[in-house]
Amino acid sequence: MSDLKQKALSGVFWSALQQFGKQGIGFVVSVVLARLLLPEEFGLIAMIGIFMGIGASLMDAGLGSSLIRTKNPTQDDYSTVFYFNLIGSVAMYVLLFATAPLIANFYDQEILISIIRWYGIIFIINAFAMIQNTRLTKLMDFKTQMQIALPSTIIGGLVGIIMAYLGYGVWSLVVMAIIQAIASTLQLWFYSKWKPAWIFNKEKFKYHFKYGYKLTMSGLLNIVFVNVYTIIIGKFFAPAQVGFYNRADSLKQLPVSNISAVLNKVTFPLFAEINDDTVRLKRVYKKIMQMVVFLVAPVLLIMAVLAEPLFRFLFTEKWLPAVPYFQILCWNGILFPIHSYNLTILNVKGRSDLFLKLEIIKKIMIVLVVLVSFQFGIYGLLYGAVFTSVVGFFINTHYSGKFINYTAWQQIKDLLPIIFIAFVASVFVYFEELFLKDKISYDALRLLIGGLLGGGIYLLLAVLFKMSSLTELKNIINRE
Repeated sequence: MSDLKQKALSGVFWSALQQFGKQGIGFVVSVVLARLLLPEEFGLIAMIGIFMGIGASLMDAGLGSSLIRTKNPTQDDYSTVFYFNLIGSVAMYVLLFATAPLIANFYDQEILISIIRWYGIIFIINAFAMIQNTRLTKLMDFKTQMQIALPSTIIGGLVGIIMAYLGYGVWSLVVMAIIQAIASTLQLWFYSKWKPAWIFNKEKFKYHFKYGYKLTMSGLLNIVFVNVYTIIIGKFFAPAQVGFYNRADSLKQLPVSNISAVLNKVTFPLFAEINDDTVRLKRVYKKIMQMVVFLVAPVLLIMAVLAEPLFRFLFTEKWLPAVPYFQILCWNGILFPIHSYNLTILNVKGRSDLFLKLEIIKKIMIVLVVLVSFQFGIYGLLYGAVFTSVVGFFINTHYSGKFINYTAWQQIKDLLPIIFIAFVASVFVYFEELFLKDKISYDALRLLIGGLLGGGIYLLLAVLFKMSSLTELKNIINRE
């Protein structure tokens, strides 16, 4: 086995431990908090998500991605980006502090002023450790990242739960996020072998900024339009509706973000290493894309069928209005990792200009769809999101496919069998639910039966149809 392949497999293993460990702990924390707090309190935090995302994107300016794709970056590279991030974080916090009253006035929620001004401190905290984290990613040292992420999540989660239990409401969510950021930054400085030097190289900055600013513009567009539904719901509906939407979207993202993030952390540096070998890049890309859909599709579709007992069991009856939102968004979630990997190809090929162009095209489409779908309320917006995701798939693959000779129809041909057997498994679970719904009142038992039935049928079909992703998954597990 080549050193690069061994490194990639090891990266997947440790990245998986970090991601599932961190998100597993975070999920348990969120379930406890959902039981202690009200939907509108989660809605308030969701309302400021777009502003935190914009700030983080502007602060980094895509320079972290530039460092990862740069061959043998020096101390000048790292130190220059470090100081830019630090200065940028302070600038963003000052701007956010000043505009907090305007944001609160937009949503007609005065409490957002103080929430934003405290939550924004995270910008500055994270800036101190952004380069240390980038270096670990470039080195594919995901074991150290895991050792840092898990304690940070546990410490922040405990603080958040204690504060929620004591009646601090939305402030338990704010303080939890700040504590997690502090714990992570302190550990990154302790474990990292890198410290900044008093260097700011203008030429290095121009080099990284020339590549990174286009990614930043793309990222800003993406952040705005990912949060467009939260903005619209927050503006025209009650905070509780924002909370329901956010809870549905967060639960949908749990398997999507966990599984795809495990591979995403490995894929960008891996793709960058084999960027010059188009045949090999296509082969690796195809395997990874099939792998992530093989894991994501059955989980999302089975969860969608079991949504009612799932929400009631985890979050109690007060969160049941989020169930239909979740069921619609699950279909959207299947395509999410495919979008990500197609755009990663553009990044490793250095075509951040094309990346930006595609984002602009897709965002214009989203605006048009939102203007139409908004007329039909929240459900219209959700179905519109699924439509834009499908169209966006064809837009992304049309361009990225040219770089690796892998068209949209070829990708569909490789992915449809996986999605089909996942759908078949979910249909079995649906009929099982119809049969047992009135006979079993315990949600936990319904979830157990449905999950085992759906998972068992899916694996049986994968074996019968000799899915290559199942073999690849076995190889990764066995080698570790």
